Amino acid sequence: MDELIDELREKIVAALNLQDVAPQTIDPDEHLVGGRLGIDSIDVLEMVMLVEKDYGLAIDNRELGARVFASVRALADFINDPTSRTVN
Repeated sequence: MDELIDELREKIVAALNLQDVAPQTIDPDEHLVGGRLGIDSIDVLEMVMLVEKDYGLAIDNRELGARVFASVRALADFINDPTSRTVN
């Protein structure tokens, strides 16, 4: 899981062009959207495309997206756990 978290931090920094952020400084449990990184709804769309392209997973509704992009750890959990891919 730690490897996936590190990979996701690298990909998020690259995909969102976060020039002043070192990937290792992103706490896996900190809020991604609306937090210190300044990630907004446009950035979320970029991350959705990243997840679809790199991991073959669809984030097809707002509730799921809010849960998946709550933190890097939540995103890693979504990628690793098939049962987390649906909203109950």
